[in-house]
Amino acid sequence: MKRVFAALGFALMLLHAAPGAAIDSYRYLHVSIETPWMIFLFLLVAVFVPFVLMLVLMWRRPKQEAPAAPKSDAAADE
Repeated sequence: MKRVFAALGFALMLLHAAPGAAIDSYRYLHVSIETPWMIFLFLLVAVFVPFVLMLVLMWRRPKQEAPAAPKSDAAADE
């Protein structure tokens, strides 16, 4: 039964191969004047998202105070 579904899925992929063939064309590899701008935007997001996430996590979960040290018996006697 699994082989039938796999064959059916493969046949459906072959039927819709024409739109997917455009991915192999040269125009997706073409460097245009917009390419550096797109690289800049990608790197901007990739670099600043961790910093924004860090700030959000720091804001939502403030630093907890350290628990007070228990008093020793010698300090209590004085």
